[in-house]
Amino acid sequence: MTTNSARKRAAQLPPMGWNSWDCFGGSVTEDEVLANAEFMAAHLKAYGWDTIVVDIQWYEPNPGEHRYNDVADPVLDAWGRQLPAPNRFPSAKDGSFKPLADRVHALGLKFGVHMMRGIPKKAVELDLPVLGGDTTASRIADRGNACTWNPDNFGIDHAAPGAQAYYDSQVAQFAEWGVDFVKLDDVLHPPTQDVEIAAYSAAIDRCGRPIVLSLSPGKALSLAHLDELRRHSEMWRISDDLWDDWYGLKEMFQRAARWAPHQEPGSWGDADMLPLGHVGIRAHVGEDRLSRLTIEEQRTMLTLWCVMRSPLMFGGHLPDTPADTLELLQNAEVLALLGNQGSREVVRDHSLVVWQADLGDADACAVFWLGDEPADLEVHLADVGGAGRTGARDLWAGAEVPVKDGAVRLRVPAHGARLLRLE
Repeated sequence: MTTNSARKRAAQLPPMGWNSWDCFGGSVTEDEVLANAEFMAAHLKAYGWDTIVVDIQWYEPNPGEHRYNDVADPVLDAWGRQLPAPNRFPSAKDGSFKPLADRVHALGLKFGVHMMRGIPKKAVELDLPVLGGDTTASRIADRGNACTWNPDNFGIDHAAPGAQAYYDSQVAQFAEWGVDFVKLDDVLHPPTQDVEIAAYSAAIDRCGRPIVLSLSPGKALSLAHLDELRRHSEMWRISDDLWDDWYGLKEMFQRAARWAPHQEPGSWGDADMLPLGHVGIRAHVGEDRLSRLTIEEQRTMLTLWCVMRSPLMFGGHLPDTPADTLELLQNAEVLALLGNQGSREVVRDHSLVVWQADLGDADACAVFWLGDEPADLEVHLADVGGAGRTGARDLWAGAEVPVKDGAVRLRVPAHGARLLRLE
């Protein structure tokens, strides 16, 4: 048995990694997973990126490439648990993700999988037994609590005898495979699936491995759930799926401001994946493309995510990442802001947004300009918690910024950001 504290220790800083959803939807293959893992190990691991997550429907032999099939047909074991589709993951021909997890671990990285809440509809139709539960799938299924946008599962009736055993057996198998991270989906759309979340968390605590639990998605997520989210998970989405458009990024500012004061080690509000680089290859949204966000908008995204201490999960096919985007992912001084001691929005006035973060021996100041044309701004350090600071360094440019009369003068690009360390 693990403890919740062991899981929290595994996520003392916001997790950083790659997820297959934005580029490959539900159809990623083993070769594609390994290509991203090898690229991460070679180019990003030194900067803290260390988690590879296989997203939805890895158990489907023939998933829809740009949409879900109307009827799911997952590979299942005798106990109704999903197994990797061997036509997509050849090393799993014996029904285990362990060979792939071992290869990811050998690169010095962590291995994660996506799961839908509940029990496969196919297991219910076949009325398969539940390992350790002295019951069957049909007896624990909550047919009235199925996902509205994915065909895979029914919910679980946790009042039914033996229901907890299904999650216990599923997560125990993940532990045997060497899974380090689980993204549990369809639990935060209103109404929040509190019972399902608590049951899954309990299964992780019983599995003997400190698996980090990520909850998704977070459409209209209320702060009223904060205590339960902290108790049962290490990260939780604060938005619905985010894609590569400026409107979606701009809307994230209000969510970030609401959740940032509540971030703490082991418990992170998640502003969603970074839809950067080569996305849409076989995704469910949009065509095959490079991210439609400009490089300045990408810098704004990385700045906001880091200053608010959001987990960072890159969504593009890493080997195809443009050099200017890759450079953003390799800025150690910017990424270090994920370890700040607290941050908050201190100014919002029309197109101007300013954040302050406590770095212990210094302060960070992020100046965002949401307008459509560049702006020349004067920022008084006293307004950003930097009264008495005499030096400023631009962490993106790696250059000193003059401080005169307690203020800095900055030119900020359209939809752009300047990020300063104040000493």
